Amino acid sequence: MVLINRIYTRTGDAGSTRLASGAEVSKADLRVAAYGEVDEANACLGLVRLHTSGTDLDPLLARLQNEMFDLGADLATPPGPAEDRALRILDSQVERLEREIDALNEGLGELTSFVLPGGSPAAAYLHLARTVARRAERSAVALAASGQPVSGPALRYLNRLSDLLFVAARVANDQGRSDVLWKAGATRGD
Repeated sequence: MVLINRIYTRTGDAGSTRLASGAEVSKADLRVAAYGEVDEANACLGLVRLHTSGTDLDPLLARLQNEMFDLGADLATPPGPAEDRALRILDSQVERLEREIDALNEGLGELTSFVLPGGSPAAAYLHLARTVARRAERSAVALAASGQPVSGPALRYLNRLSDLLFVAARVANDQGRSDVLWKAGATRGD
């Protein structure tokens, strides 16, 4: 259980924060950027859900929002002495995302061009969430490339998450029938 009884602590006034392990780091740390961007993508899903109430997508998005908090906790907890208590993304969660991508994609027509963000409000916000999730993935990859440990399932989850959000955007656009397609070079003659 999480108990939050104070919103401000003043500990970050000098530009530092604490990871889930208790270690103090700069707010500009790559790890903080990665889990902060996951939080940002989660906020985008909150916007999406303003437009998906009562649809088949809404329970899926609600579960994703919860899992994204788990993902943030995973990224905010570098491996260490308390590893056995750390909340980690599991391979089974990545595999579920893959099954959901396949199921959502099954009813969609083939793409003949790249899809531009737009169409319905839900689809537009899903594309926004997708791009923020991709940014979070790039930050997590940069964190790993810097030599800091990052869980493999967390990286895979981020990669599949953005794929799922792309397919969900197509579903939100009337099963892809209302997708806004890119017309390569269409404005060159203007």
